[in-house]
Amino acid sequence: MHHLVIKDLSAHYGTVQVLDTVNLDIARGEVIGLMGPSGSGKSSILRVLTGLTPLSAGSVSLNGEVIDYGNAQSVRNMRERSAIVFQQYNLFQNMTALENVTIAPVKIRNRNPKEVEAEASELLAKVGLKDQMSRYPDQLSGGQQQRVAIARALALKPEILLLDEITAALDPELVSEVLDTIRSLASEGMTMIIVSHEMGFMREVSHRIAFIAQGKIIECGPAEQIFNAPIEARTRDFVSKILKH
Repeated sequence: MHHLVIKDLSAHYGTVQVLDTVNLDIARGEVIGLMGPSGSGKSSILRVLTGLTPLSAGSVSLNGEVIDYGNAQSVRNMRERSAIVFQQYNLFQNMTALENVTIAPVKIRNRNPKEVEAEASELLAKVGLKDQMSRYPDQLSGGQQQRVAIARALALKPEILLLDEITAALDPELVSEVLDTIRSLASEGMTMIIVSHEMGFMREVSHRIAFIAQGKIIECGPAEQIFNAPIEARTRDFVSKILKH
């Protein structure tokens, strides 16, 4: 059984169709990279999965269970089993790094504060912020804040991690520290869907890449095949342009 199954997924923003019969099966522990031009629908897939953008057709199944996006409890269940990290960190400025990571498990999941704090400390150490736990966001670099955001997402113990252009707002010298964190998670078997313009990183960390254009998956295959020998002309055109830079 696949971990996540996206079947014939379509979505609209008003009258504009942003996703057109998207199909994608993801195995447990697999890392899928979504690649394509700006506005192609990559981020829209992540938003539909988490219920932030309504689907207009199709279905999403997690471990064989179909998510009913018209049912609030079903959407909550999906959000409890997945976590999304955006390019903007959205940290609470009046809370330390540790407090930012602990607040959701304690307030939303009603978990034991001491237990959550111990886990949060381990997560912050895992993302390289062992010595920064008591600092506030304005005392941290952009890369450090993004790693706090990743730790915050992991504190919810998601089955699937969704990453939406998480390095886009960072200075170039800060990108590598965030990507190292994602490499570590991939090596540990976290199921992930990644939207990124860091093509070298996508090629390295993704098991498969789905190339998307105009809301459709044009081609999906192993990362090396997509970069070295894409089958579809639209994919070849896109790859040839990005590899020139």
